[in-house]
Amino acid sequence: MTQFAVSDRGQKRERNEDAYLLLPDLNLYVVADGMGGHVGGQRASELAIKSIEQLIREHVSDIESGQIAQLLGDSLRAASKRIHEETRLHPELKGMGTTTTALMLHKQEATIAHVGDSRAYLIRAGEIQQLSEDHSLVQEQLRAGLISGEQAKHSRYRNIITRCIGFEDDVDVDMMVVGVEPRDLFLLCTDGLTTLVEDFEILETILQNTPEMAGQKLVDLANSRGGSDNITVVLVYV
Repeated sequence: MTQFAVSDRGQKRERNEDAYLLLPDLNLYVVADGMGGHVGGQRASELAIKSIEQLIREHVSDIESGQIAQLLGDSLRAASKRIHEETRLHPELKGMGTTTTALMLHKQEATIAHVGDSRAYLIRAGEIQQLSEDHSLVQEQLRAGLISGEQAKHSRYRNIITRCIGFEDDVDVDMMVVGVEPRDLFLLCTDGLTTLVEDFEILETILQNTPEMAGQKLVDLANSRGGSDNITVVLVYV
């Protein structure tokens, strides 16, 4: 198994409020996109990934006992509690939160825990599939049939998310488990990529470049189109 990650400030933001985990010893991979002002956003994403790693390392024995989905979901809920507590102790950070998308591989299964509008994709046999569903206003409008897919791409409400880690003491975490096949590739990314780069372009870039270069090429493509947000890409080649 091979893993690569790249995170970039982009062209418009003063600092990078994204964070990621690349932990091959645990087969654990996470992306987080912080929000809540310059200090708050960066603090929230960092707290999330630290909290997730800490809980999973403390309960690593649960992995072999088949409790991965419970453990991964609990780790995101624990992160939400920790961030929310931080805002109670430091009122100046009130309103901070983060998206979080986490992937854990074990034997022939991939478990994904997700909150927000960062994404998890599976690339298999030359095709790309979005595994996570955005927790965003635009996605809710799309699901309700109020707007079309094309309107969703250009909506001024694209950045409004409806669920995040840390805004409340607890959070509802989307969980999914998919079977893993040889040569599968999992992509975790923040919306700094997907706002500017279409799924088919992500697929083409990955298929046309070496694993070492694919992530940087995706970041470069988003930056070439304005780089309006921080951009983080995590690639896990099975």
